[in-house]
Amino acid sequence: MLNMNDVIKIEYKEDFVYRIVFDDGNSGDVDFTRYLDKGPMFEPLRDKTFFKKANIEGGTIAWHNGADIAPESLYEKVCSN
Repeated sequence: MLNMNDVIKIEYKEDFVYRIVFDDGNSGDVDFTRYLDKGPMFEPLRDKTFFKKANIEGGTIAWHNGADIAPESLYEKVCSN
C-alpha cells in the first residue's frame, strides 16, 4: 500500500538537495540530481537559481514550470535513508 503523506516543509540545503518534511514527522535530505536528465520538464532545474525556487503544491515539492516529484517517491527516499 502506498503511503500518501504530504510534504509540509522544504528547505534548500546545497547543490541539488532539499530537506523534505512530511506531515507525519518523517524528514530527510533528498538529492534531486538523478531527476535532472528525466526529460524536458526537468531541464530548467539544472539552473540552481531556478532549482532553489521550489515550493509546495499538492502535497509535494514543485517548480513553477510544472515539474514535480510524486510525494510517495519522496517519502520512500526519506524513509530509506
